[in-house]
Amino acid sequence: MKTNRRNFIKTTGMGTVGLGLLPRLELFAHDNVATLPRKTPESQGVDSAGVRQFLQKAKESGLEWHSFMLVRHGNVVAEGWWKPFEAPNKHTLYSLSKSFTSSAIGFLVNEGKITVNDQVISFFPDQTPANVSDNLKAMKIKHLLTMNTGHHTDSMPDIRAKPDQNWVKSFLEKPVEHEPSTFFMYNTGATYMLGAIVHKVTGQTLEEYLEPRLFKPLGIIGYDWEKSPQGLNTAGYGLRISTEDIAKFGQLYLQKGQWQGKQLLPAAWVEEATGKRTTSQSGDNDWSQGYGYQFWRCKPGFYRGDGAYGQFCMVMPEQDAVLVMTCESFNLQKTMDVAYQTILPALQKEKLAENSAELTALKSEIAALSLPVAKGKTSSPMMSKYSDKVFNVEKNAFGLTQIGFGLFEDAGVLRVNYGNGMEKIGFGWEKWRVNPNKRKNPFSANPIVIPSRIASTATWLDDNTLQINFKFVDQVHGDKLTVKFEGNTMTASLLSSVSENNKNSPEKREAIKGVMV
Repeated sequence: MKTNRRNFIKTTGMGTVGLGLLPRLELFAHDNVATLPRKTPESQGVDSAGVRQFLQKAKESGLEWHSFMLVRHGNVVAEGWWKPFEAPNKHTLYSLSKSFTSSAIGFLVNEGKITVNDQVISFFPDQTPANVSDNLKAMKIKHLLTMNTGHHTDSMPDIRAKPDQNWVKSFLEKPVEHEPSTFFMYNTGATYMLGAIVHKVTGQTLEEYLEPRLFKPLGIIGYDWEKSPQGLNTAGYGLRISTEDIAKFGQLYLQKGQWQGKQLLPAAWVEEATGKRTTSQSGDNDWSQGYGYQFWRCKPGFYRGDGAYGQFCMVMPEQDAVLVMTCESFNLQKTMDVAYQTILPALQKEKLAENSAELTALKSEIAALSLPVAKGKTSSPMMSKYSDKVFNVEKNAFGLTQIGFGLFEDAGVLRVNYGNGMEKIGFGWEKWRVNPNKRKNPFSANPIVIPSRIASTATWLDDNTLQINFKFVDQVHGDKLTVKFEGNTMTASLLSSVSENNKNSPEKREAIKGVMV
């Protein structure tokens, strides 16, 4: 989606900043990461040269890539992470979370506890308005699944506008302008309602319900999922799992719901959920090919779950393949096109002869994957003047009282004080340094920002200007702090990666000003 997805991003915590990647030193994952088997590309009919073309086109695209994983015939044949991201990192899925919520509905249907034709308001008599419109009465679970609730706009902004009110009540209060099934509108609030139905029927949150049915069988551990003020998982966004976990989810669907000899989801449900159940938006792109039960149809004929900024799980039954990509992309169609133009031609019907030269080159290129770092100078004659000094800062939205910098030959450290002593964030000079402990973005006033490990790199733009770039490696986005030193004062300006790349999201945070103690 375009316009409606932008509205979704604005209302679901775009400030959950996180961005970055780490390259793999080998073609295949380490033992502590995953359960999918590993095979060489050629042994599974994949041309290593085609995967190399994918990496080259990704580099040339000008877009930001965090990871990819290609699975063929059930085997991982290629995988990579761009520094400072690593294989164990959980990654924010944004709307790719919706496909997991859809799966929960599939389990409930299979257990005979609901049907997709059940009336939505029948589950929430205590939250239903006194005067129920005919369109609201007609709304069924299948309309939530297919984004055909009849709402003219996404309900999530209306839900967010009433933070103290139950989210279910806010959804049901929203006018339903169209007859359900007659108007497609990408509607994250509708997905939240699916999660609320799961809770109403089972007494469990989505993650509690899915743990024994989906997460545990697939070996998905260490996940987390954001929650509403009522304690329910946000359903339409907010799930965080690893790249390989996404691939396992895609493989489950590729195998028509079967996993290690057990039928977890009925094959009939997988077919129903991933087929075209409704027309979607107009045009000729990957959002106009139709929509299933929280899955999109793709132009080449297969289907995907996807999330904002380029979180993709592409499932290709005809090719017997799954492709996962995580990114901070501001052109999702271009991201998909890179895969279509390179990965699809690389998938051959028969096993290929091993090509050691291409495979060696592919391993080398994967090992070198890295997000670019800003480059100016790695030292300044002013370092000794400002190193280990403390600046008292003016009142600001972050509650920051002091800021300081440790500026050393081999690395540096940012020090921030919110009234409880200095906290430290290390950085490398024109190279990434990952801080081991999770913390919130030090320069965000957004209360829903999720803690992440922070990777940092810095450079001197001139003798008096220090730039520090942050990547939030358990999230998607990044931040930039540009510090101008002048005499005994400093001014630090901020620029998020979203504002830097999207003219519709200008940076609103004010500069931080301080005086040396």
